[in-house]
Amino acid sequence: MYVSPDNYTFPLPSSPGPPPLDPSCMVLSITLAKTFLNILVLAIRRKDTCCSLLECFCMSVVFVDFLLLVGLSFIAYFQDFALWGIRFTKYHICLLPQILSFAYGFLHCPVFLLAGVDHYLNITKTSKVSHFGRNLFYFFSVILIWIAVLAYVLGDSMIYISLSKQPLSSYQCPFYVSIQSYWLSLFMVGVLLVVFGTCWSEVLTLTQSLRVISYMKETALYFPLALDWDSTVICKKQLLTKLLICFLGTWLPFVFFQIIILFLDIRIPAYVDMNVPWLYFINSFLIAAVYWFRSHELKVTETILPMDPYVSWKFCFIPFTIDHTEKTEKTAAVMAC
Repeated sequence: MYVSPDNYTFPLPSSPGPPPLDPSCMVLSITLAKTFLNILVLAIRRKDTCCSLLECFCMSVVFVDFLLLVGLSFIAYFQDFALWGIRFTKYHICLLPQILSFAYGFLHCPVFLLAGVDHYLNITKTSKVSHFGRNLFYFFSVILIWIAVLAYVLGDSMIYISLSKQPLSSYQCPFYVSIQSYWLSLFMVGVLLVVFGTCWSEVLTLTQSLRVISYMKETALYFPLALDWDSTVICKKQLLTKLLICFLGTWLPFVFFQIIILFLDIRIPAYVDMNVPWLYFINSFLIAAVYWFRSHELKVTETILPMDPYVSWKFCFIPFTIDHTEKTEKTAAVMAC
């Protein structure tokens, strides 16, 4: 039988000795921790950002993980019951995350590409759809994505054989590991390293004079104006340096985490690998890439859409000076009074 090279599994050890921790308990604990992390990341994000396809998909991931947690908890409590003519046992605590692992594993690259196109259309203002119409389109697009991937997973004969290989009495939990996640992470980390290698001298120079300021009650990175700054033209290398600093200023620990995973070749089950922090990391990467590719069309006076809940990209485009920020803060304080 042909086995896909990305179909890695995690069988539990069968060596003699003390009995291992119940796999169903492990799966339930991991699902609970992931759901809590997803909700926490959503709770601390900025709420004044424009809706995007990736943002809507993040909401769907939180909802699906919450449903999985509720379902697994229900099965773990009752252990053996029938619902709608289907008998659920402890075995399904492993089976349901396996099915979801296959679904999550196939979604990384499609969501990455669709989100990139969505950001490009929004940033370039190509789309003329109203705010309500755009949100409605995102909602039905995400539903269609989930229907398509679940139909593929449940209808694929090779996946069915892979799921049915496990004996019902073993209660072991082998999980699918997505090769898409590995290559996508390798691609983004590689791009970041290439960009840093290209602009490392500018990054070091700009970082030495970088200041963290408060602008309109928002923490911002203050980039001192270069002597050769042109108020009508954006230098691509200078912009690339600022985008890299802003990105790493928020996601540097996550970048190190991805490098460790790649270097140690850690295999993470797909139902854990697809999470909200990973999706927001992709979101920031795509926004920075679109801003840089579109830099020849941008002007420093152009309003930058707030599409990132964690990174304030607009500070890469506005030519701040200290006097400008101080006057703005004083004006805002007077207006507040």
